[in-house]
Amino acid sequence: MKNKIVAGNWKMNNTFSEAEDLLLAIAEGIDGMILETEIIICPPFLYLEMAADIAEESNFYVGAQNVSTEEKGAYTGEISASMLKTSGVDFCIIGHSERRTLFGETNTDLRKKIDVSLANDIIPVFCVGEHLADRETEKHFEVVKNQLEESLFHLDTNQFEQIIIAYEPVWAIGTGITATPQQAQEMHAFIRSVIEQKYGTEHAYNTYILYGGSCNAQNALDLFMCKDVDGGLIGGASLNVNDFIEIINAAETSTKNN
Repeated sequence: MKNKIVAGNWKMNNTFSEAEDLLLAIAEGIDGMILETEIIICPPFLYLEMAADIAEESNFYVGAQNVSTEEKGAYTGEISASMLKTSGVDFCIIGHSERRTLFGETNTDLRKKIDVSLANDIIPVFCVGEHLADRETEKHFEVVKNQLEESLFHLDTNQFEQIIIAYEPVWAIGTGITATPQQAQEMHAFIRSVIEQKYGTEHAYNTYILYGGSCNAQNALDLFMCKDVDGGLIGGASLNVNDFIEIINAAETSTKNN
């Protein structure tokens, strides 16, 4: 059983002082722990450099929540992959449902973001997932497969092996509703089967597929015990240090017991 990944997506939360306090509290909370779990913290852009400085003395990595499709130029308000990399960023969330829904990002846009991230040695955490209507009409597998094919399947095997996938049922994000372990396992297994058809069994097994969507300290262990769930992309619970540490502990427990 491979180790887990726990990534915290802070979204648009925390003032500078609140962010600093939370980063230091997480660093203190994991200090001295012998971790097999890989931890990624994804704060807002303003706090990335501070997070990277703290991470140097701790046991976590830093990720961004978004990246521009462009390398540089007259794109007011955008942040390029090279800017992120030189700020100490190793990972970037790409294709989160809020970016797709609120900002109209398409699979084509996300393909460009994947490419520019990889070109700058940033590991994409690529999000896929269906809306409630898709699941109710039994189109959820088709939707997720299209997202994978249109944004990722142009990559060669060397490029693809750097990708982390996060399955986030849109109907479970920020709603308090969580996919059952059975629903999560079913979709994760499906995603792995789609990858296997394209890249083969070894690459399918080695690809990390995280669960996102109201994963919290209470349900994390049940989700992480699923065969094809390799960790979590954590939203609201990542803003509470005690909850986040509990989720990390759940990841550690699931690795040892699988």
